[in-house]
Amino acid sequence: MLTLYHHPFSPACRFVRLVLAEYGVRHELVIERPWERRREFLALNPGGFVPVIRENDGPPVVGAGPILEYLDETRGYSQGDRRLMPDHPDARAEMRRLNDWFLHKFEDEVVGHLVHERILKLEIPAKQGGGSPESAVLRAARANLRHHMRYIDYLSVTRKWLSGERLSFADLAAAAELSCADYLGEVPWSETEHAKAWYARMKSRPSFRPLLTEVVRGLPASATYDDLDF
Repeated sequence: MLTLYHHPFSPACRFVRLVLAEYGVRHELVIERPWERRREFLALNPGGFVPVIRENDGPPVVGAGPILEYLDETRGYSQGDRRLMPDHPDARAEMRRLNDWFLHKFEDEVVGHLVHERILKLEIPAKQGGGSPESAVLRAARANLRHHMRYIDYLSVTRKWLSGERLSFADLAAAAELSCADYLGEVPWSETEHAKAWYARMKSRPSFRPLLTEVVRGLPASATYDDLDF
């Protein structure tokens, strides 16, 4: 059995959950709150961050990128045309570029700040940095979001899927990030119609359904979050 240590509103963890669902991997979920510095979790990942997977008694696989490669190497070849890794080296390079863009650049400039300020600070004790969101941080993230949405819109109009002709890890990475921002009602969908149409396709996939049922206590989801025809 594969176990995923995750936080429900970590975009990187949501990415891994989407990959597991797309590949049909049976798994167990263990919620981890990294700020608690739980000893058993630190034994798996001394860095103290999620996601982490462990399969049976094997070694932990730490971080979204290594997990992507592990799951593709252990499951991808059996997926046929549903494999999320492109066949051609050039296409694989482009997929990896975009995957890194969404899981790191988009996360670092936009979604990570929105999630931390508006969701995680509700859970984190005040002595560890929890509390009210910082308006300056939110303003910067919202300004950056529009730049990233224009890029996703461009990719959506020039390609069938974000990295090429087939659904890939890059689509799941972008959708995982956007799902958190969409929960908060932060995405200006009316400004990026092509990105909106692409995301509607992603949100309609069976792998997405479990994500759309999750809520933050005391913070209702936006009207668009679980609406497939938003």
